[in-house]
This record gives sequence, structure tokens and C-alpha cells, in this order.
Amino acid sequence: MTKTNNGIIVWGIIINDVNLISEIEHILQPDFGRIVLKSSATPFNYTDYYENEMGKNLNRLWIVTNNFVSLDKIAEIKHYARKIEDKFRNEQNNRKINLDPGFLTLSNFVLVTTKNYGHRIYLKNGIYAEVTLIFRNKSFQALEWTYPDYREAISFFNEVREYYKKIIGDQKKY
Repeated sequence: MTKTNNGIIVWGIIINDVNLISEIEHILQPDFGRIVLKSSATPFNYTDYYENEMGKNLNRLWIVTNNFVSLDKIAEIKHYARKIEDKFRNEQNNRKINLDPGFLTLSNFVLVTTKNYGHRIYLKNGIYAEVTLIFRNKSFQALEWTYPDYREAISFFNEVREYYKKIIGDQKKY
């Protein structure tokens, strides 16, 4: 497998109880490797989309695992994430967490989702992908459809890219 087919997973988490983060990390690590980077939790106040299901006072954070992943496995990884979400359902069968995997390479960050929009590409089994960030002019750049929380976390995604660049040993200038 070539390096261009590989990336690392950045796990986007929206959660109302940050105490559950260590449990999520514990679940992810056997299959995806150790946690190598983690953003700080920040208030998720961009939309009320998740409030009916998950409640108010939600937080957003990202964690990065160190195993290489092939891009052709990303749909299965999204289904894996949905199974983790199901483990954290409350008595009313509502999710306590939203877990969105994304695929980071030197050139872009691809978000994986179950929601279809005009700018998303269908992969398989109800899973879509979108290029959310592109790397240009020495930094990730947002696109027209990039969610605001991803726009505000560009410095974190640049940090993840530097980590990824270091571990693949790539010295090219991008």
C-alpha cells in the first residue's frame, strides 16, 4: 500500500459529559492505536442540531490515533463509530456522544458522514465523504461548506498534519 492511500484518523467528538472521553479513548485504542494528539474541549454552540437528542452545554473536541488507515476502509470506520455511539445511549435511546471519523493526509482532511449533500460523494452502505479542509499555502484551508467548528480548529489540524508528516518521514514541501 502506498503512502498516498494512507492517512490517520481524526475523531471528531461532540459530547455533553467530557468525563466519558477517557472511556471513548479506551474503546478506540485497540483498533486504531494510541491517542497521540487531543484538542481541548470547547463549547459547541454553532447549532442546536444535537440539543434535542444530546442536551445542552455540548462540547467539541478532536482526538487523533496513531495507526495508519487505508482510505478504502473509511466507510467501515464510520460504521464502527456508530456502534460506539450506540454504546453510549441513555435510557431514552438518545446518543450521549457524536463520533465522526475523518481521514487526514498531507493534502486534505476528509470528513465521513451519513448525511448526503450536493458536495458529498457516496462511498457505500449509507456513508458519504467530503473534503472538508485542503492544504494550501502552508496551512489547511476551509471550503465553502466547511462547518464552523472545523474552521476554528485549523491550527489543530495543521498540528496533526505536522505529526503525520513526521511519522511518515516525508520531507517534501507541500
